[in-house]
Amino acid sequence: MIAKGLQLTLLGSLLLGTGLAAQAADKPLLQEGKKTLYQRVLTTPTCQLSDSAGGASGKAQPAFTRFYVYQRQQAGGAEWLQVGPDSYGKTVGWIKGDCAVEWKMQMTLALTNPAGRDPLLFFKDKAKLEELYAKEDPAPLLKPIRANMQSKGRDPAVVAREPDYAVDLAKNFYLLPVLDAEEVFTEKGFQVRLLNVASVTAKEGGKDAKPDAKQQAEQAANTLKGFSAAVVFVIDSTISMGPYIDRTREAVKRIYGQIEKENMLDQVKFGLVAFRSNVKAVPKLEYTSKMFVDPSTVKDGKDFLAKVAELKEATVSSSSFDEDPYAGIMQALDEVKWNEFGARYIVLVTDAGAIEGDNKLSSTGLNAEQVRLEAQYRGVALYSLHLKTPSGAKDHASAEAQYTNLTHNNFLNKPLYYPVNAGKVEEFGAMVDSLGDAITAQVKAAYRGDMAAGSALGADAKYAKGQSAEDKTIAADAALLGHAMRLAYLGEKTGASAPPVFKAWISDRDFIQQNVPTTDVRVLMTKSQLSDLSDVVKQIADAANEGLISPSDMFERLRSVAATMGKDPNQLKDKTIKLADMGLMAEYLDGLPYLSEVLSLDEETWKGMEGLDQEKFIRRLNTKLKYYQRYNADADRWVSLAPGSDPREHVYPVPLEALP
Repeated sequence: MIAKGLQLTLLGSLLLGTGLAAQAADKPLLQEGKKTLYQRVLTTPTCQLSDSAGGASGKAQPAFTRFYVYQRQQAGGAEWLQVGPDSYGKTVGWIKGDCAVEWKMQMTLALTNPAGRDPLLFFKDKAKLEELYAKEDPAPLLKPIRANMQSKGRDPAVVAREPDYAVDLAKNFYLLPVLDAEEVFTEKGFQVRLLNVASVTAKEGGKDAKPDAKQQAEQAANTLKGFSAAVVFVIDSTISMGPYIDRTREAVKRIYGQIEKENMLDQVKFGLVAFRSNVKAVPKLEYTSKMFVDPSTVKDGKDFLAKVAELKEATVSSSSFDEDPYAGIMQALDEVKWNEFGARYIVLVTDAGAIEGDNKLSSTGLNAEQVRLEAQYRGVALYSLHLKTPSGAKDHASAEAQYTNLTHNNFLNKPLYYPVNAGKVEEFGAMVDSLGDAITAQVKAAYRGDMAAGSALGADAKYAKGQSAEDKTIAADAALLGHAMRLAYLGEKTGASAPPVFKAWISDRDFIQQNVPTTDVRVLMTKSQLSDLSDVVKQIADAANEGLISPSDMFERLRSVAATMGKDPNQLKDKTIKLADMGLMAEYLDGLPYLSEVLSLDEETWKGMEGLDQEKFIRRLNTKLKYYQRYNADADRWVSLAPGSDPREHVYPVPLEALP
């Protein structure tokens, strides 16, 4: 079961040791060696819930239900588990131990969009992965395997293959946990993780016939006729932006004229949000951000132009050169009905840097990283057209760093950041034209049914005569993104789900393009865990603020906090001890496969940091705190893993990079 009616498909579990001591009946059993983590299992399709251990028959349980284990007993020559839907003392019966798989850590892998890389293969043995990565060129070894999968649907070395279309984690939720992991360096010089994953499947024994390649292509072509695009310009409307506002209007007017001739008004929609800065600091700015055109409701080009007719540049200056583009982007992300569109774009246009999340002028409290994660969740690609005008020359480098971070696209593995030299209006106009044309072309390609699962380049990437290198780059990037978005759209419309494997080895990188990731990591955290994490991060941030005055004060305060949590005071005296070893973080973060800036910090490193670097460290902590508050309030993304579980046991899929 999943909150808000999302379909739940749980793939896999982490295996635990046995021989754990029993506890009081009102609490589940603890995991071996843990003080706060309870034993959990996931049901397979064969699980039945009985009233007692050794019961002859019981009620069949939905596959992939997560249960907490309250007791373990031997009955009838088998182990039985007394289980409950949460950790608050509620038990519902007994299941056989061999029908469930034990789950140690609530961490999941999400498959990345398959566009631009080969489909992920789930191998029976780790040895095959090692053999492939030991080659300078794995392609010859892969070729017969992929040929077998294509022609026969199977290969002796492979358990399953990733679907052609992207799997939407929000609509078709699944877990792909890790049983074992090993980092290796490939012959090409890349560091990759070999991951042993386990899963159970709702389709075990299913007889659904899979369409052949021709039928699948025909189905995709028909489905893509409903594909549409929304492009929302988030434009700086402060003093000096008038010429760019006018040129944006001109570009949209031209594109609307083109799509009206081709009867594509229902396929391509434009929107516009304008932003300035904090109106409390300067009331005459009139607004911090304002939606002028919603792509869900705009009718045509005339309607768009009528709605933006009143958009003018501000008549007064902001209180600082930096403005609040994150306010405009977040308004667009929160208010536009993005699920009505297959292709989703936000184009930021500004000549200034962004107000940081911890600045009192910020209306969102968010930084580039958090805004980018929100866009990723909605499937929206962020572009930045950065106008490098002479008046902002001293701020160009810092603004470029912000917008490069903001627009980093995981699929393309590059930022969609395009500087406009000297803020030239004609250069800016050419970029907007190229982007609009490229997006329109990929929608036309979708309507024709082109490139449902083939190369992203081709019909989409058409270059006008005399186009600059920058404009060609924009067109090529848009074509590649368009392909990825079509696969995501097809995955959503066809209900693509993760493959029904039970246990296999995968790689977190593509075999050929070894810089391209195949998976993203999410940590499933309960409300209490998120609250605990927020409290600890706040204590670290507060201590760090004290440390700006006296570097030793930070770690002295944190030692006191750790001591109250039961850590040995003598061990805490070591100045090389890292925050991760001070016992500040809860056990649910133990063993996560990531390098944490916060947890790897020790006193000597902190003292050796420049003051500016220390301040940046504190700002990053404060913005993460704001983001945790947003997670807590986001009812749509909290997931129930068991029917009847206490709401406190619902989980939130926190991206790994959002952790401290």
